[in-house]
Amino acid sequence: MSPTVSSELNQLESLARIDALLRRLQVFAGGRAAWEPLAQGQALVARMVSRVETLRSRLQAPLVVATFGGTGTGKSALVNALVGQECTASGRQRPTTTRPVLIVHPETDLRLLGLPLESFEIRQVPSAVLRDLVLLDCPDPDTNEAETAGSNLSLLHGLLPWCDVLLYVSTQQKYRSARVTNELVQAATGCRLVFVQTNADLDTDIRDDWKLQLAPHYEVPEIFFVDSVRALREQQQGQPLTGEFARLRDLLMAELAAGRRSQIRRANLLDLTRSTLERCQAYVDEGVPPLAQLEQTLSGQAQRQVDLMSRRLQDELLSAQQLWERRLVQEVTTRWTLTPFSAVLRIYNSLGTLLASASFLRVRSSVQLALLGAVQGARWLHAKREEQQTEARIEQVAELGLDDNLLRENQLVMTGFVRDAGLDPALVQTSDLGQLRSQAQAVEGQFLGNAAAGIDTVIEQLADRHSGLWPRLAYEVVLGVLLAYVLGWPAYNFFIAHPVLGKDLISSDFYIHGLVFVVIVSTVLVMLFTSRLRGGLVERVTELARTLAQRKLARGLFPKLEQACHETQAQREQLAGLLAESAGLRRELPDATGLGFSTRP
Repeated sequence: MSPTVSSELNQLESLARIDALLRRLQVFAGGRAAWEPLAQGQALVARMVSRVETLRSRLQAPLVVATFGGTGTGKSALVNALVGQECTASGRQRPTTTRPVLIVHPETDLRLLGLPLESFEIRQVPSAVLRDLVLLDCPDPDTNEAETAGSNLSLLHGLLPWCDVLLYVSTQQKYRSARVTNELVQAATGCRLVFVQTNADLDTDIRDDWKLQLAPHYEVPEIFFVDSVRALREQQQGQPLTGEFARLRDLLMAELAAGRRSQIRRANLLDLTRSTLERCQAYVDEGVPPLAQLEQTLSGQAQRQVDLMSRRLQDELLSAQQLWERRLVQEVTTRWTLTPFSAVLRIYNSLGTLLASASFLRVRSSVQLALLGAVQGARWLHAKREEQQTEARIEQVAELGLDDNLLRENQLVMTGFVRDAGLDPALVQTSDLGQLRSQAQAVEGQFLGNAAAGIDTVIEQLADRHSGLWPRLAYEVVLGVLLAYVLGWPAYNFFIAHPVLGKDLISSDFYIHGLVFVVIVSTVLVMLFTSRLRGGLVERVTELARTLAQRKLARGLFPKLEQACHETQAQREQLAGLLAESAGLRRELPDATGLGFSTRP
């Protein structure tokens, strides 16, 4: 691939990336920010985008080079010397340019410039320096008049968006002018700069001091010290240009040639974009501390409510320990295959039902049957009522009873933080107290749903944990060995020892003693197993309450405010990404070696 083709491809790629950046800037500027610093930044970006569109539409048009400087600094004389003839009035003590003068080559197509031509005095001069650029002699920025419609200052501000390069002209008397320096801050954004000290025939060289003054905020490759009147006279007499003025003219013709237009305008565009986004970031950084305080208060307000419900939940859950234990044993036995110890657990879990069933065997009349049925029904209803009351107590955890005064207090506190942060107070204010109550109930209901689901999960996890082979192996072995002895020894005695070896049959006392030992050992094993279940249950319930206390709910009492904070955070990240992207694109674009530029927002 030839160097020319590669260069064109790189330029097209750069333009495509700039276009993509501008589209994202338009999206950012078109958003609706609830936070005042971001809204201010979006308005600034929107104005910048409109100016950028002007730059993009003139990428291949001749560069607009404008003079900028205080009254009597020789701007018009410098323009005359650059084109080689007097085309603007000049004076050293009073403002002579009251209407902008546009100096162009006769062959320049003025329609390409996109300028409001009716606002200028147009002078056509067949000068070589005007082949690739146009010169604009601007009004002075340091007149005493205020910025009103039609004033010099108003005209100057209206011209700045069209300027690609500024010839910043000053003298020994004017280079420290605060008015001109302040105007340069606005003028230099998105422009290349060429610094010129005039009146070389009369003034002392102050370029070193001037450069020190400019250095903190501007890149200054070189400052030219010229005598414009002498340069014009040399050209009128047909003499070759000499000294600093010759180098200044050569710089303009070389650095501002047609082949450099796109690069300069892209650099101006990216500088303007970066400076604007840096200003937006400054707005945001200034407003971050009160916003962070608001977010911290909002989070703390919701967390206090969660902590209170968590403590009450833990107390209620632990008070209903027997209910959860029964549910847990039931879950374990349903997952356990039929083994000796699982049979014992089933008997333990259904002991009340078995006793009730056994009592029916002793019934001798219908009256006794009716009485026994009534007693058992009452016991069943009592158990169900106890279970329902336990679950109802858990549900009451969510009913904190936030009174109206507390709700209003929360609202007033949050309103103050919202105002300090620069958000709309309407996000938390409401005339209807019922809305605050409804939102509080929604928060509580969400917490309760998490708690109920958490209990179910704890029981399922513990049931899985204790239903495996290894957790129950010891219980099965102990009970299995005992049952094998109690059942196996009589069988051995009856079938082998008595008929074959002639030993006596075991008496019935052995069976009674064996049954007693089986009951005692089974009871001890069940107690050990349920104690282990109980310990794990208490530990997990406590952990559940702690987890819920640390969990952030999806929304608090002020969901609109929370949504605004989330959107604000997303827009801040979007702004930071745009700033990083624009700065990266600007670093990749090489600078014209002889042109300065602004380094401040």
